[in-house]
Amino acid sequence: MNPEDAGHPEAAPEPAGATQIWADLQAFVAGQDRRRALRLELDLGLGKAEALIKLAQGPMTLREIAETAQVDPPAATVAVDQLQRRGLVTRGPHPDDNRRKLVQLTDTGLQVAAAARRILTEPPPTLAALAPLDLAMLARIVGALNSPPENPTHTAPPAPAHGRNSRPGQGPS
Repeated sequence: MNPEDAGHPEAAPEPAGATQIWADLQAFVAGQDRRRALRLELDLGLGKAEALIKLAQGPMTLREIAETAQVDPPAATVAVDQLQRRGLVTRGPHPDDNRRKLVQLTDTGLQVAAAARRILTEPPPTLAALAPLDLAMLARIVGALNSPPENPTHTAPPAPAHGRNSRPGQGPS
């Protein structure tokens, strides 16, 4: 408790330590193995699932797929070849450039992309089962965790001075 709160009947007891809460959060997230679910349900790795989800928005070139997946173009080509063999995508000519190919989902690919999106975005049953008030509280906590601290304990060093008082070669003058 804060010393200011001592003796106040409404003062809350000390919460669990941040280190323990962090460990509990990590264990919870690690227990939600979406990659395993993708493999078991769809026989897909995360990269291919994400490519299918992106392709559900519209056709893409191999280069765009590589950039989206942050892989080299040859790796994207191999992945698209595998997806094509499974009947999930097709390749066709680009309407503006015959040197490039457009990749698009088949009807089956659209279904698999939707299933992959569900697997990756559906909340775990234990989270979905929380009472509305608990979900609202958790939403506030997660929002606070995702916000920059109001009183950071570690502040960035001040930016170097520029202009008359700066040393030569250390910025614009």
